[in-house]
Amino acid sequence: MSEDREGLLSAGGILSIIVGVFEIIGGGALVVWRIVGCVPFWESPSLLLPNYGGACIMHISPMWWIIGGGILVVLGIIAITGGISAIKRKSFGMSLAGAICAFIPFNILGLLAIIFVSLGKREF
Repeated sequence: MSEDREGLLSAGGILSIIVGVFEIIGGGALVVWRIVGCVPFWESPSLLLPNYGGACIMHISPMWWIIGGGILVVLGIIAITGGISAIKRKSFGMSLAGAICAFIPFNILGLLAIIFVSLGKREF
């Protein structure tokens, strides 16, 4: 039974790390796109020359995109830290906090991380 719990704890930590990496990438992309001024999707005036001419069709100007991206980056950092803590079996509180931060954007992998870390509490 202990081996099963140990595997669940490691799985929860790995899931937290994976979701944390995606949160950092997604949040960083939101911040960068706001700083650049537009999402790099191009609308071409010609079907024959799709990369010739065109204009940026989606402008991201609200400050909310930077705030949301920054929050995602912070959540990702906490999720990665919690995942590492779960794998090393250092702190149950930090591991659970990381799993919760992985779940906050309502990610099914984050929910699984919470369940797996909770089931592996005795390993700390």
